[in-house]
Amino acid sequence: MSSQITTSFVEQYSSNVQLLSQQMGSKLRASVDEESVVGKNAFFEQIDSTAAVLRTSRHGDTPQIDTPHSRRRVSLADYEWGDLIDDSDKIRALVDPTSAYARNAAAAMNRAMDDVIITAMNASASTGVAGGTSTALPSSQKTATSDQSDGLTIAKLLSAKKILDDNDVDPSLKRYIVCGPQQISDLLGTTSVTSADFNTVRALSTGEVNSFLGFEFIMSTRLNNDATNTTDRLVFAYTEDAIKLAIGKDIKANISERADKSYSTQVYYCMSLGAVRMEEKAVVQIPCHEA
Repeated sequence: MSSQITTSFVEQYSSNVQLLSQQMGSKLRASVDEESVVGKNAFFEQIDSTAAVLRTSRHGDTPQIDTPHSRRRVSLADYEWGDLIDDSDKIRALVDPTSAYARNAAAAMNRAMDDVIITAMNASASTGVAGGTSTALPSSQKTATSDQSDGLTIAKLLSAKKILDDNDVDPSLKRYIVCGPQQISDLLGTTSVTSADFNTVRALSTGEVNSFLGFEFIMSTRLNNDATNTTDRLVFAYTEDAIKLAIGKDIKANISERADKSYSTQVYYCMSLGAVRMEEKAVVQIPCHEA
């Protein structure tokens, strides 16, 4: 190890990376259910709802309620980021938490985490005893058919709320909307100035408030377009327990000297994670047209 890259240097840099990851952090991580796991595959058990049985006699048999069990599988994937630095001044600057390298790497890893979470919202979930069954998000969990001519509207938000309410989703659970900047603009543009909702939507667009109609809004530019109707952005409403984020290894950083690269300094980051939708009834897809 060179004189510039001491053990304390590496420790300081790793500490900065973790701090930056929390500060710049994943926009969606705090809105989902997170659990640390071991191995490349993890299973999460579920207990489905049951019904009470009416008692019809004083000394009748005790009812046997066979509680339905199911499980979801999440497969973890490894993500990494690396770069080589050959300028000694830049190497010394790495311990500065505001350095471009530290911020760039932390942002890249957090974007990857958000992508994993967003994918889980819409992708088929691996279900069954061995996780071999593919369960898609049903059409009943979509506010409208795709290829809509309008963007995000209050009517669509109310429709998403109704779908969750009709599914008897626990009202004590936090509800989220993840959408892009265009959807907030659409919402403001379709709300009448005389409407009681106008001031709330305007405050939402400026960041003064982050909640509306019982949803906490999260702004993200990582949302995908519909695969068939590419002018439709897929926005999602979901509850805090709808998505399980499995962390095998949280974001870690390492700095080392590469003898095979003219003794340049290599900055390296890695993490291991995966996500799965835990309950279809707790996720609603909202297709929104973008010009």
